[in-house]
Amino acid sequence: MMRMERAIVHSDINHCYAQIEEMLNPELKQRPMAVGGSQEERHGIILAKNLHAKKYKIQTGETLDEARIKCPQLLILPPDYRRYQRITDQVKAIYREYTDRVEEYGLDEAWLDLTQSQRLFGPASQIARTIQQRVYAELGLTISIGLSFNKIFAKMASDFVKPSGFVTITRANFQEKIYPLSVRELFYVGAATQKKLEAWGITTIGDLASRDRQFMRRYFGKVGEMLHWFALGEDISEVALASEAIPVKSVGNSVTAVHDLHTHGEARLVLRVLAESVASRLRDQGLKGKGIALSLRDIHLFRWSLQRKRARPTQLAEEILEDAEILLRQAWQNALPLRSIGISVFDLCLDQTGEQLDLFVDEQHRQSLLQLEKTVDGIRRRFGFEKIQRCSLLLDKPLTSFNPKQDQTIHPIGFLKGPIQAGSR
Repeated sequence: MMRMERAIVHSDINHCYAQIEEMLNPELKQRPMAVGGSQEERHGIILAKNLHAKKYKIQTGETLDEARIKCPQLLILPPDYRRYQRITDQVKAIYREYTDRVEEYGLDEAWLDLTQSQRLFGPASQIARTIQQRVYAELGLTISIGLSFNKIFAKMASDFVKPSGFVTITRANFQEKIYPLSVRELFYVGAATQKKLEAWGITTIGDLASRDRQFMRRYFGKVGEMLHWFALGEDISEVALASEAIPVKSVGNSVTAVHDLHTHGEARLVLRVLAESVASRLRDQGLKGKGIALSLRDIHLFRWSLQRKRARPTQLAEEILEDAEILLRQAWQNALPLRSIGISVFDLCLDQTGEQLDLFVDEQHRQSLLQLEKTVDGIRRRFGFEKIQRCSLLLDKPLTSFNPKQDQTIHPIGFLKGPIQAGSR
């Protein structure tokens, strides 16, 4: 029996934060508006802008001062992430009415595998159109949709037409639509890789596809071989199941940051929140673990992870954070900004399990830390997560004001599965 062609959708809520603000206050549609950091923040940046602001060539990621030079009358609203989370959750709920394979990529983006859904709801293009129409009719939000036979091309297709675009890339037309594009448009191709490719005369995705694979492997290593597969449409990555969860042999959390992380300082703030969450979950389950794993995902969707073992099992946030920071320094040299971070603890045992004491460790201090962290757990359970926070986390409150024990912006198992994969023929 002939295998059914995959039908992968990538959906993108257009200028998400700004559009939600417009939905709640329609008058904002009549003036240039952006969502960004507060005026008091030294490093406040533009997180999203509406169509009026786009006319002034205001760019996501530029500083508030830069944006105001382009448009002095620009209205800048502070972000309300809890509100954005709540509303985008409603969008994802519509997605899940049509498939159990919904892999979130931040608040505003997601992949959907509609391959098997076609048996119940008709052609994938019809399902995708219905989803697009329902999101607008029920929530007042426009989404751009890309439909293709793999995740890479679906994501690229959703970027072709905005807002409210719908583009299909098939095996029959992908060379026509994809090959003329700059090689920079392909995932994993950053500025440095683009420069290296162009030095060999590879300026478009079509140029890349036409090169011999042995050549790509020889001069660009495994990454070059992978890019060659992607240019040929051979990405075979699966869309994660929406119901998947972390295996019981590990306890962890991951999160997509509210903005891309450019420095180790920003990454460490997020690690602090994650470490506290993982430690609290370990204590809730009566567990501790020797293994600490750090998983990272950059802005080009590349995922990688490192791990290390401790001499003694732990359920202390301070010790988990210490190991996570060591792994961060080993794993990331600021080559590309990070979009997602995850911490997990493995090699678990019950917290009553006996262990050999270390003469060089201050056990009294360790027990004091444990009692302090348990006290914080109790305060948060009784009065709310936000009622007690470390002062250091207030350095970038928008970045750290999430509760990993409740917020599930990125489902952990999907995040920890590894990079997008290339197939073989």
